[in-house]
Amino acid sequence: MDIILIPGLWLRGDAWSDVESELTRAGHRVQAVTLPGQGDGRADATLRDQVDAVVATIDAASAPVLVVGHSAASALAWIVADARPDSVVGVVMIGGMPVEDGKPYANFFPLVDGQMPFPGWEPFAGADSADLDDEARRSIEDNAVAVPEGVCHGVVSLSDDRRFDVPVTVVCPEYSPSDAQEWIDAGQVPELTRTRHVTLVDIDSGHWPMVTRPQELAGIIARAALQQ
Repeated sequence: MDIILIPGLWLRGDAWSDVESELTRAGHRVQAVTLPGQGDGRADATLRDQVDAVVATIDAASAPVLVVGHSAASALAWIVADARPDSVVGVVMIGGMPVEDGKPYANFFPLVDGQMPFPGWEPFAGADSADLDDEARRSIEDNAVAVPEGVCHGVVSLSDDRRFDVPVTVVCPEYSPSDAQEWIDAGQVPELTRTRHVTLVDIDSGHWPMVTRPQELAGIIARAALQQ
């Protein structure tokens, strides 16, 4: 199957290298996307630019695709499923949730000179980062790319209700599947409340399982691909 891996905030496509290798060995055709504004030097990139980049990757694929998003890019994966509901056979959301139409994409931290830099480890203290050793922390921080304002403050646009027929696998790292189910049942994630096929999967990791649990994460993604 064709699998597209979308990195979350501050990450480039190479953040997926270990997961990509595992999936490729399993026989999948894998492409990890480096998003506009997150590794290509474009400080003027917008959310629309990122959506268009992933949609172009979907359109270039030789078959229907499984789209995988990490953290904030879970919402980006959902946007492209809305844009290409006939081509996306499933979405995997790792440590993130879809954002409603008309809401900001990811305005989580302060801007500096028109960009949102990695805020350091204090906001991620506890379960988010507990499984990262010092080397992994340094690597993530040293390679972090500030996200342009046009991306993180971009407004989510969703318009095709066929997205609710696309199966979603929610991978739960720093929280549990029961936590995620509680949020969905309470209406805190309206997009998933309306989605017809949602599978919740636990992974014993912090917020960056592609760094700390790449084999396990690849296995989860591969199983999601086989179910399509």
